Amino acid sequence: MAVVTLCLVIVTGLFLRDEDTTPEAVTGGAQQSMTEDVATPEMPPVPVPETITGTIQPGDTVSGILENWLSPAEVYSLARQCNDVFSLSRIKAGQPWSVTCLQDELQSFRYEIDDTSILTVARDGDIFHAAVEPIPYDIQLDRVEGKIESNLFTAVENAGEGAALAYRLADIFMWEVDFIRDIREGDSFTVVVEKRYREGEFKGYGRILAARFVNQDTPYEGFLLEDGGRGEYYTADGKSLRKAFLKAPLDFRRISSGYSNARLHPVLNIVRPHHGIDYAAPTGTPIKAIGSGTVVAVARTKAAGKYVKIRHMNGYESAYLHMSRYARGIRSGQKVAQGQVIGYVGATGYATGPHLDFRMKRYGKYLNPSRVTNPRSQPVSRERMDEFMTVLVSYKGYLDGTLALQTYGVDNTSSM
Repeated sequence: MAVVTLCLVIVTGLFLRDEDTTPEAVTGGAQQSMTEDVATPEMPPVPVPETITGTIQPGDTVSGILENWLSPAEVYSLARQCNDVFSLSRIKAGQPWSVTCLQDELQSFRYEIDDTSILTVARDGDIFHAAVEPIPYDIQLDRVEGKIESNLFTAVENAGEGAALAYRLADIFMWEVDFIRDIREGDSFTVVVEKRYREGEFKGYGRILAARFVNQDTPYEGFLLEDGGRGEYYTADGKSLRKAFLKAPLDFRRISSGYSNARLHPVLNIVRPHHGIDYAAPTGTPIKAIGSGTVVAVARTKAAGKYVKIRHMNGYESAYLHMSRYARGIRSGQKVAQGQVIGYVGATGYATGPHLDFRMKRYGKYLNPSRVTNPRSQPVSRERMDEFMTVLVSYKGYLDGTLALQTYGVDNTSSM
């Protein structure tokens, strides 16, 4: 019996030793808890590019803007790469810029040159790549209407639009309507214009496709036809709205004195001829050449003050008196284009206040500027008439309101 008991003890002991030598028995479950206590290593955060924006301030330079990210040598390298597409010496106050950097290292630089193009500079190691790209816009077509109560500027403003649209509209009809002398209460306008949006914000006007101005019950219409990016406006039957001379050399001002053979001079207090039209306007108002021609005089006299005289084709000559100053670069012998600014309104010479005394001659004889015969430019060519008639159908439909604007499609990168 003792032997049997001893054998049972031995066998039992063997089984106990086998169980006690398992990891759980030896460590008492400590291995599981150690595994749970070991932390998983955290991955470092992925660097995220940062974009810094700003606006060019007076006196700013690109080197001053970029000094936080680039050394003087790197700024020089960047500027040199830009020279072929846009010189950084031409940056202007008020224009936005941005820098994108990664861990304080510049990756790209962007500068908006104007409302149509942007300079982009990308970094690739020690090399910079520069390009000028068009600014993409969302284009929406709108039909704007208004009625004249006092002047075109106020009427456009009352229609909820900006001054730029008023000037653009006046430019289309400046050969047909003198917006100083001809405007009457009750005149009206309709314009079909592209509006440009960027990230949902209105950024200005694009092309005017069609326009109508009713002046003293007479309607005038203009429809756009483009050729190589340059647009001209024509009547519905293809006649050009452009004429040899503008109706007036100023925008949106009043006539203070008309053409007369016997007028009491406001300074000399004597009756004498006034062979011109006086346009009252604030000092500094731009004065435009009424037609293309050659400057034959840039001078000053006691009576006329500072003046410019231009010779046009077919014996015509125009003169602009009492200027405050001449436009930059205007000199005798220079050719000027119709609508080019040649000087600014002033009160030099015999003048009681700022105004422009505008005069015209033909073959040396004074003319009443308001009665000058004004031939039109060339009409739509026969080769392009079919093209013009095609766009006319759509544009006139938009203008009359018989064609929904939703039918209009446009490349979002288009701009003016």
